[in-house]
Amino acid sequence: MRDKLEIKNLDELYKAILCLESLDECRLFFKDLCTIPELKSFSQRFQVARMLTDDHVYSDIVKATGASTATISRVNRSLSYDGSGGYNIVFERLKAQEEGEDK
Repeated sequence: MRDKLEIKNLDELYKAILCLESLDECRLFFKDLCTIPELKSFSQRFQVARMLTDDHVYSDIVKATGASTATISRVNRSLSYDGSGGYNIVFERLKAQEEGEDK
């Protein structure tokens, strides 16, 4: 029963995120929702994933992000083996947006 409640609560959170309409709204929402360390952690993992996707080596990623090798390994596992493909969806859409802006 608890798992279903947690999934429902997560779905409500995801729906709330999807209703945000701008970068500024997103900043405001996440500033209210998360602590500064949580936001830094999310941002760091995202940058690690981006760098791994761009074929950077661990030592360069550590230097650029300050992430531990354990964090890099965890993100790499998500990208390579047991992830759900969420990073790839986001990176493909960001790339399409950037290409659209360059035109």
